[in-house]
Amino acid sequence: MKFKIKKKYLLNSIQAVSNAISSRTVIPILTGMKIDVTPANIILTGSNSDITIQSRIPINKEDEEIITDITPGSIVLPVPHFPEIIKKLPEEIVTVTVEENFKTIITSGKAIFTLYGQSSSEYPHIAINEGEEQLNIQCKDLKTLIRQTVFAVSPMETRPILTGVNITIEDKLLTFTATDSHRLALRSIPVEQNRLEDANIVVPGKSLQELNKIFDNNDETIHMEIINNQVLFYTENIYFLSRLLSGNYPETSRLIPNDSKTTIHVFTKDLIHTIERAALLSSRDQNNVIRLDTLNENSIEISSNSPEIGNVKEQLGAIAIEGEELKISFSSRYMLDTLRTIDSERVQINFTGAMRPFVIKTPEEENILQLILPVRTY
Repeated sequence: MKFKIKKKYLLNSIQAVSNAISSRTVIPILTGMKIDVTPANIILTGSNSDITIQSRIPINKEDEEIITDITPGSIVLPVPHFPEIIKKLPEEIVTVTVEENFKTIITSGKAIFTLYGQSSSEYPHIAINEGEEQLNIQCKDLKTLIRQTVFAVSPMETRPILTGVNITIEDKLLTFTATDSHRLALRSIPVEQNRLEDANIVVPGKSLQELNKIFDNNDETIHMEIINNQVLFYTENIYFLSRLLSGNYPETSRLIPNDSKTTIHVFTKDLIHTIERAALLSSRDQNNVIRLDTLNENSIEISSNSPEIGNVKEQLGAIAIEGEELKISFSSRYMLDTLRTIDSERVQINFTGAMRPFVIKTPEEENILQLILPVRTY
C-alpha cells in the first residue's frame, strides 16, 4: 500500500475521525485508525462502541490533485502517534508506504518516521451506505438544535434513556427534546426536504456533542438517515454513525404549563450577569440555589445566601412584569445553562407559582422552549 497526499487534506480528515477513537475500549484494534486506499479515494475510519466517523478524501477536488502515486491497500495505524506525526511534518506533501508486516514509512521533506501498524482484517466491518429515505438539514440549523438541547440531558446512567436527546419528525417539523427530570429543553425547526417518514428516536447526548464538533461549515447541507438501530449524518465526504438508545422516551408535553400567573420580560445578558454574580455566593451543597423576588416598578431582586460564606442581593430592572407577585428559588447553574444557549436579546419567563415548573421563551422564536423546576428552600 502506498500513497502521496497533500498534508492539509490528510490532517483535516484525521482530526475529524479522531473524535471517535478512545483508548478506553474493549476491542483493542479500535484504539487505532483504519486507512483504506482505493483507486478513487482514501477512507479514514475511527470507531468506538457508540459512534463511527468516516472521512473520505477524493483523488481530485475540482482542478486540484490531492492524492498521487497510489497502490491500494488497508491498514490500522496507532493513535495518537499517527495523528501527532502528521501534524508535525515539515512539508506540505506526505508519502505513506506500507511494507511487509505492516511496517509503515511516513516521509515528508527530510523527516522519516517508521510506525508499526496492524492488519485491518481484525477491524470490525462497518458498512456506511447512503439510502433513499433521508432528511436534509442545513448545518447551522443542526448545530443550533444540538446546542440548545444537549446541555439538558442527564449525566446519570440510572435512567439511560435520559442521557439521550429525543429526535422526532412529525408534520414537517424536526424536534429535539432533552430532559434530566429537573429541566427540559425543546427546540424545533420546519423541514421541507424530507423523505424520512415520521420518526421517533433517542440519540446519546455524547454522540451529538461529537457530531457538533466535526461539522463546521454552516452553509453545508447535512443528510440524516435512520438505519435499523443507528442514525447516520453525512455530507459529501464525512459520515457520522451513532447507535440509538433503546426504550421509550418519557412523555414531556404534560410537563409544560398551559397558563402563567407571572410573566417577566428581561434583557438576556443583564439577567445572565446578575445570576452569575449571585451564584458566586450560592451554596454548592444546595445545588447553587438562588432566589428571585418581583418588586414594584418593573424590577426584580436576585439573591443568594451561603451561611458559612456570606450573601448577596442585587436589583435588576425588567422590561415588563405582568401578573402576581412572585418569590421563587431555582438552580443558578440550570438557569445559566439555559440562558447561554438563547440567541435573543430578550427572554420571556412564564411562572405558574413558586413550586411549579417555569418556562423560558424568546419573543422572536416560537419553536424554542426551556423549562426548569424550582427548588423548595424551606
